[in-house]
Amino acid sequence: MTATKFATCFAVTRVAVLVSTALTCAPQLATARDALPIERLSLPQGFYVEVLSDQVPGARGMALGSRGTLFVGSRAQGNVYAITLDPSRAYAAKVRTVASGLNMPVGVAMRNGALYISAVSHIVRLDDIENHLDNPGKPTVVYDKLPTESHQGWRYIAFGPDQRLYVSVGAPCNVCKRDENRYAMIGSMKPDGTDWRVVARGVRNTVGFDWQPGTNALWFTDNGRDMLGDDVPDDELNRLTRTGEHLGFPYCHAGDVPAPDFGREKACRTFSPPMAKLGAHVAALGMRFYTGKQFPDDYRGSIFIAEHGSWNRSSKVGYRVVRVVLDAKGNVSKQEVFAQGWLGDGDAVWGRPVDLLTLPDGSLLISDDHAGAIYRITYRKP
Repeated sequence: MTATKFATCFAVTRVAVLVSTALTCAPQLATARDALPIERLSLPQGFYVEVLSDQVPGARGMALGSRGTLFVGSRAQGNVYAITLDPSRAYAAKVRTVASGLNMPVGVAMRNGALYISAVSHIVRLDDIENHLDNPGKPTVVYDKLPTESHQGWRYIAFGPDQRLYVSVGAPCNVCKRDENRYAMIGSMKPDGTDWRVVARGVRNTVGFDWQPGTNALWFTDNGRDMLGDDVPDDELNRLTRTGEHLGFPYCHAGDVPAPDFGREKACRTFSPPMAKLGAHVAALGMRFYTGKQFPDDYRGSIFIAEHGSWNRSSKVGYRVVRVVLDAKGNVSKQEVFAQGWLGDGDAVWGRPVDLLTLPDGSLLISDDHAGAIYRITYRKP
């Protein structure tokens, strides 16, 4: 389909999916987008949802270049994509593969025109990438000393306010006790790969973190362990209060659940509790502070969390985006569902949210590795 036809179809779709309390009007368009039933998605009144692209297989982490190129990682596909947006950001004018054959390149981050990519044991870099989208060349290895295990070996990465690259390192197991300076932690390094430091310990597996505007405090999600039943333990939303802080894994889960395996060794009270419990098995992945101005004023500073959804619970949970609201002191005042509908009747799943990103115009992007899609949420005052 040409860009012009795509734009026309997209405009019709956009009009058809105005969200009030729930979406009810389904567009009747003979395009690939018919496979994505976004009319099933529900959001608060005044919000629209649209498909930016449905041609991004395995879409995971997202990062935005200074010239407006959207970069998206993947897991099993081994690819990193570059999405050129049309001037209105209404649809993807072109999707390119700028790296392939990598080992679970989930994480992507931009700095000074260079694209950093996680690949399990390696961090690699593509320099001046937005000027070489059609011929990006071979990535340069920045760091190659991360653990090689593939179990929870996909890594989220992002540059912090201190211009250091932060890297998640999950536990290579459901529950085990390994070197806490190497596993189940968050580390950081200089952009050239030197000066590796441990930032947080006892973090089972975070696949999303962000820094709070104004305070620069690091917040992150953490996936709870499996095999303790349907409702225990909760996934976590955490805030780092000091470098090297320990969040409890593998001794304690969700702040108050002693681990059957190692709980007798160290009590839960000796660790920092989570800022919020998010629910068991929801698979809380990407999280971002909303920094835009398009949404209503009370959304500014809110945390959006992508819940990828459960894989082994007797009835599925998650498969949605939630909003966490903080009070003036930086504590969690409430949680609420922001977008849902990827999980249907009979536990049928057609999409799984992974990461989030605020565009400069204040719209919110959501990646979906199940549907291979990027969604864009906008707001228009009713």
